[in-house]
Amino acid sequence: MGDAFKALSDPTRRKILELLQVQPLNAGEIAEYFHISKPSISHHLAILKNSGLIVDERKGQNIIYSIDTTVFQDMMKWFMNFKNMGDNEK
Repeated sequence: MGDAFKALSDPTRRKILELLQVQPLNAGEIAEYFHISKPSISHHLAILKNSGLIVDERKGQNIIYSIDTTVFQDMMKWFMNFKNMGDNEK
Protein backbone atom coordinates (compact mmCIF):
# COMPACT_ATOMS: atom_id res chain seq x y z
CA MET A 1 0.00 0.00 0.00
CA GLY A 2 3.00 2.29 0.47
CA ASP A 3 3.59 2.34 -3.28
CA ALA A 4 0.01 3.48 -3.78
CA PHE A 5 0.43 6.41 -1.41
CA LYS A 6 3.65 7.36 -3.21
CA ALA A 7 1.90 7.10 -6.58
CA LEU A 8 -0.94 9.30 -5.36
CA SER A 9 1.46 11.98 -4.17
CA ASP A 10 1.99 13.22 -7.74
CA PRO A 11 -0.66 15.53 -9.29
CA THR A 12 -0.11 14.14 -12.80
CA ARG A 13 -0.80 10.62 -11.61
CA ARG A 14 -3.90 11.78 -9.73
CA LYS A 15 -5.15 13.43 -12.93
CA ILE A 16 -4.50 10.22 -14.89
CA LEU A 17 -6.62 8.33 -12.33
CA GLU A 18 -9.39 10.90 -12.71
CA LEU A 19 -9.34 10.37 -16.48
CA LEU A 20 -9.43 6.60 -16.08
CA GLN A 21 -12.30 6.90 -13.65
CA VAL A 22 -14.42 8.11 -16.57
CA GLN A 23 -13.29 5.43 -19.03
CA PRO A 24 -10.38 3.16 -19.91
CA LEU A 25 -7.83 4.86 -22.20
CA ASN A 26 -4.63 4.05 -24.06
CA ALA A 27 -1.41 5.98 -23.42
CA GLY A 28 -1.87 8.22 -26.45
CA GLU A 29 -5.35 9.23 -25.34
CA ILE A 30 -4.05 9.98 -21.85
CA ALA A 31 -1.14 12.02 -23.26
CA GLU A 32 -3.60 14.33 -25.07
CA TYR A 33 -4.60 15.80 -21.68
CA PHE A 34 -1.05 16.80 -20.71
CA HIS A 35 1.76 19.03 -21.94
CA ILE A 36 4.49 16.52 -21.15
CA SER A 37 6.35 13.97 -23.27
CA LYS A 38 4.92 10.56 -24.04
CA PRO A 39 7.86 8.88 -22.27
CA SER A 40 6.90 10.86 -19.15
CA ILE A 41 3.31 9.63 -19.46
CA SER A 42 4.62 6.07 -19.81
CA HIS A 43 6.71 6.56 -16.67
CA HIS A 44 3.66 7.75 -14.71
CA LEU A 45 1.61 4.82 -16.03
CA ALA A 46 4.33 2.38 -14.97
CA ILE A 47 4.33 3.80 -11.44
CA LEU A 48 0.54 3.56 -11.25
CA LYS A 49 0.61 0.00 -12.58
CA ASN A 50 3.41 -1.09 -10.21
CA SER A 51 1.47 0.35 -7.28
CA GLY A 52 -1.58 -1.70 -8.26
CA LEU A 53 -3.79 1.33 -8.89
CA ILE A 54 -4.26 0.58 -12.59
CA VAL A 55 -4.16 -2.46 -14.84
CA ASP A 56 -3.45 -2.76 -18.53
CA GLU A 57 -4.90 -4.99 -21.21
CA ARG A 58 -3.64 -5.44 -24.73
CA LYS A 59 -6.31 -4.92 -27.39
CA GLY A 60 -4.76 -5.32 -30.81
CA GLN A 61 -2.00 -2.73 -31.20
CA ASN A 62 -3.11 -0.77 -28.11
CA ILE A 63 -2.62 -1.20 -24.40
CA ILE A 64 -5.72 -0.01 -22.58
CA TYR A 65 -5.37 1.25 -19.01
CA SER A 66 -8.13 1.12 -16.42
CA ILE A 67 -8.47 1.58 -12.68
CA ASP A 68 -8.09 -1.41 -10.38
CA THR A 69 -10.20 -0.70 -7.32
CA THR A 70 -8.65 -3.44 -5.18
CA VAL A 71 -5.88 -1.23 -3.78
CA PHE A 72 -8.32 1.65 -3.27
CA GLN A 73 -10.54 -0.69 -1.27
CA ASP A 74 -7.57 -1.78 0.85
CA MET A 75 -6.64 1.86 1.43
CA MET A 76 -10.18 2.76 2.47
CA LYS A 77 -10.28 -0.21 4.83
CA TRP A 78 -6.98 0.96 6.36
CA PHE A 79 -8.31 4.52 6.74
CA MET A 80 -11.50 3.28 8.37
CA ASN A 81 -9.59 1.03 10.78
CA PHE A 82 -7.24 3.90 11.57
CA LYS A 83 -10.19 6.23 12.20
CA ASN A 84 -11.92 3.63 14.38
CA MET A 85 -8.77 3.22 16.51
CA GLY A 86 -8.78 6.98 17.09
CA ASP A 87 -12.46 6.96 18.01
CA ASN A 88 -11.89 4.21 20.59
CA GLU A 89 -9.25 6.30 22.34
CA LYS A 90 -11.67 9.15 23.05
